[in-house]
Amino acid sequence: MSETPVIDPPSAAAAAKSASEFVVEIEDLHFSYERRPIFKGLSLKVPRGKVVAILGSSGCGKSTLLKLIGGQLSPTRGTIKVDGVLVPELDSEALYRLRRKMGMMFQVSGLFSDLSVFDNIAFPLRELTDLPEEVIKPLVLMKLQTVGLRGAYRLMPSELSGGMGRRVALARAIVMDPMLSMYDEPFAGLDPISLGLIASLIRQLNDALHSTSIVVSYDVSESIKLVDHVVVIEGGVVKGEGTPDQLLASDDPYIHQFLHQLPDGPVQFNYPAAPLDTDLRLPGAVETTA
Repeated sequence: MSETPVIDPPSAAAAAKSASEFVVEIEDLHFSYERRPIFKGLSLKVPRGKVVAILGSSGCGKSTLLKLIGGQLSPTRGTIKVDGVLVPELDSEALYRLRRKMGMMFQVSGLFSDLSVFDNIAFPLRELTDLPEEVIKPLVLMKLQTVGLRGAYRLMPSELSGGMGRRVALARAIVMDPMLSMYDEPFAGLDPISLGLIASLIRQLNDALHSTSIVVSYDVSESIKLVDHVVVIEGGVVKGEGTPDQLLASDDPYIHQFLHQLPDGPVQFNYPAAPLDTDLRLPGAVETTA
């Protein structure tokens, strides 16, 4: 009689690998600013090791989503997991530990105006580690070399151009080699050369550090070229997601209009208005008689 084959249960390593497929997992997220709802049941997952773009029109909640992931805000309802940890349930100490695994490039760079370029980048290392200065110095210079600004370490933020400031902010965001890097509108206000350079650095650093990156932007053309996965938000939910090619080929009216930057579609340019003769009588206007 043949023996029944014994099937070993999944190893702990295999189980951990399966569990860690996604760095960020969001389910049924609801959030409002007072009476203004922002998210109405949003669900998305950010694959580990990928560069993910979160796109949407201005005011759709892209930057708010980053604050929720980082624990700066708490959802009204729903779950937010980062590296398998429920962020809204963390106490201050646990949230502080989790944030040490995250890097953030702010929308307006967020450099400390009274600190030099060197001290701006060294700041997270000095605050979050016990590394001696003789170790911090080469680490900071290495990150500056990575973004092409090693020679600018003595400069103050006021002496930097817009593109240089973004590169310094990028170096500070990745100085701790974070598990998750988040970029809030990294291309806004940049000239084409600086924009292309920042995009290239985000891609290269993500791959070199084996990190995961979330890029929040409304710059469709640059984001599509940069990322592995695209998420489009509209009306408080995920309107569509997939690879750039999949979304560019989508026949959804909103996604098609947004990604191809078309003037006609579900999103109207004109704000709804009453008939013109109604608007001519402005509140408080003084009527004159002949």
